[in-house]
Formats: sequence, C-alpha cells, structure tokens
Amino acid sequence: MITTLLNYLANSSAITYIVLALLSTYLIITFWIFFYRNAALTKLISNEKKALESLTSREARFSPLSALNKCSNNSNSKELLYACEINLIKDASQGISWLAIISSTSPFIGLFGTVVGILESFAKFASQSKVAFSVIAPAISEALVATAAGILVAIFAYTFHQIISRKIYELNIYLKAESQILIAKG
Repeated sequence: MITTLLNYLANSSAITYIVLALLSTYLIITFWIFFYRNAALTKLISNEKKALESLTSREARFSPLSALNKCSNNSNSKELLYACEINLIKDASQGISWLAIISSTSPFIGLFGTVVGILESFAKFASQSKVAFSVIAPAISEALVATAAGILVAIFAYTFHQIISRKIYELNIYLKAESQILIAKG
C-alpha cells in the first residue's frame, strides 16, 4: 500500500501535488472546525438545557450558566431576549459555512486533478503508435485518485455540516423556549 502510494506520488505532476495539497488542507480545516464547534456547541447546549430545566422546575429561576441570561442581563424584555437569541445563534454558527463550501467544492477540485491527470496520460501516449489497454488503465486509475480524495473530503465536510447544523437547531430551540418562558413570566 505504501509502495503504491509512493509510486503514485513519484509519477505525479505538479497539478496533482497542488490538488492533493489543497484537499489535505480542506480535510484538516474540516476536522478542526468540527471538533472546535462541536465541543463549544455541546457545552452551550448543556448549559441552556440546564437553564431551561431550572426555569420549568419549582425553583423557576434563571441559571447563571445560561448564555441567554448573560446576554440579557436578567432582563425579560422581548426585544432584548430576541436580539440575544440571534446573537447567540450567529456566534454558534460561526465556521459552518466553511463546511458547506468545502463539501461542495472538494469533489470539483478532485475532478480537476483527475481531468488533468488523464490529459497528461493521453499526452504521453500520443508519441506511441500502439497503446494497449494494459498501459492506459493504470494511468487512468492513478488519475482517479484525485477524484476519490475530493469525494472523501466532501463526505466528511457534509456529514460534519449536518451534525453541527442539528446542534445549532437544538440550541435555537432551547433559547426560544427560555425566552418564551421569561416573557410569559414578565
């Protein structure tokens, strides 16, 4: 496996190196955004869930850990609570657009690398009078590695985008429920 990979890299062109480097960077960014945002959202959701539970319990007090409480400064103003909700959701969704961009562009970057690899293979074959399938097939399969890499990156980016989007939705539900309770209590 390693020998095959080293042979592939040894026979690759500059475009292939650029495509694979860009896709590697995309993959690193994807994982970094996911782990960072997932950890932050998990903590935020946990705090808001506890805050909602304390508001709906017999205590009926607002948790000091709640980001909505910190933002609104214990105010029950509908406008201020709404503005705080929007601000918290905006902060929670920071970086998620990059996951969408990466998931939609990485297959095209991989496809570009494949097309260039196939064109280079055909250019090498142009000088030969007869080329057998046994010569063409390995060259095309090597070119397809870039598409596979692009699809792999897209799978992770899209999956992480969906997970983070769901967590943001869950956070939004908790924030809206807390706001409605606070507004109702006046």
